[in-house]
Amino acid sequence: MKKRRSRFNTRPEHIRESTTREKVLKNIRHALLDPPENTFHGVDKNMPIYKSMAEEPDITFASEFTKAGGKFIFCESPEDMVEKVVSLFDSKLWEQAWSNDEALIGLLKHAGIKVNNSGANDIEMKVALTTCEFLVARQGSIMVSSAQISGRKMNIFPEIHVIIAFTSQIVSEISDALNKIRNKYDGKIPSMVSLITGPSRTADIEKTLVMGAHGPKEVYLFMADDQK
Repeated sequence: MKKRRSRFNTRPEHIRESTTREKVLKNIRHALLDPPENTFHGVDKNMPIYKSMAEEPDITFASEFTKAGGKFIFCESPEDMVEKVVSLFDSKLWEQAWSNDEALIGLLKHAGIKVNNSGANDIEMKVALTTCEFLVARQGSIMVSSAQISGRKMNIFPEIHVIIAFTSQIVSEISDALNKIRNKYDGKIPSMVSLITGPSRTADIEKTLVMGAHGPKEVYLFMADDQK
């Protein structure tokens, strides 16, 4: 009786008798030796991907950050920022906060707010104050890194994340932020660089939106104008 010919038998013998890994590697080698014709000629790789922003970067950032669920508070000056931070804590009845930044610790103590350093009763950490690296206008995202005084934990561990920033930290695109952070650290990018785009959320479980699943469920950003 004639053996039925399998559709796989049409492949070359050297591929049929190889392991799966060898088949993949051989297919790659053959593709490199006989590459297909490039149908995309004359593509300008340096051409901008996005359209120009209709608004100024600071306005675009505030709009996109708010759309992502963040709470944006603009401050006329550093002094105005202090007053608005105090007002937020009073309205929310927050009696303590966590911070490792001496400038922010001074701000909180001046406002009569109890301050804890990271490592002290972290299991009780509800509100954390940190700074950031840069603000990306296009996505409304906040760039943070492990090189900051706050480190890694305070960006993801607390229930509520309060970020202090200034208009001088705004850049238009992610690529601009990466270039700036590389220059800031003498050509070396920190071991962890992350973008925060609104509060943490997930809908992986039964397609139900859950806030604070992998990080803070509320993100406040106070931005003061330091370019007047």
